[in-house]
Amino acid sequence: MRKSERHQLVRMMIKEEKLGTQKDIQKRLEDEGIFVTQTTLSRDLREIGLAKLKKDGQVYYVLAHEAEELDLAEFLASHVQAVSRAEFTLVFRTGLGEATVLANVVDGSLDSRILGTVAGANTLLVICRDQDAAREIETSVKEGME
Repeated sequence: MRKSERHQLVRMMIKEEKLGTQKDIQKRLEDEGIFVTQTTLSRDLREIGLAKLKKDGQVYYVLAHEAEELDLAEFLASHVQAVSRAEFTLVFRTGLGEATVLANVVDGSLDSRILGTVAGANTLLVICRDQDAAREIETSVKEGME
């Protein structure tokens, strides 16, 4: 099976099922007769652009563009461990490897209060339009974390 076909199959599985781990996805692929290593699957998921969603006590993968349609503050609150603000910049601490995925969602949200993002391994900087915008987003995310 070609990589593009495998990607399409994974996208379909993610849309139809609530798969919460790479192991779940790998098992579903094996059920379809497709065997991939964990390294290959990890790369596939990064290329496809998946984000984990935590909702109603469940954690599962969604396509990043679907996450963009969710309330941004609610989505961030479900993924960040801590948030701080310095003037018009927000600093979000995430799990290792999650900052880049969150940056893609934030950038794709087209929220007019946000100018852009910079992501590291577990830190996401969100540059806001001004201090008021940063304060609004910070407050919304912190309320969602409670």
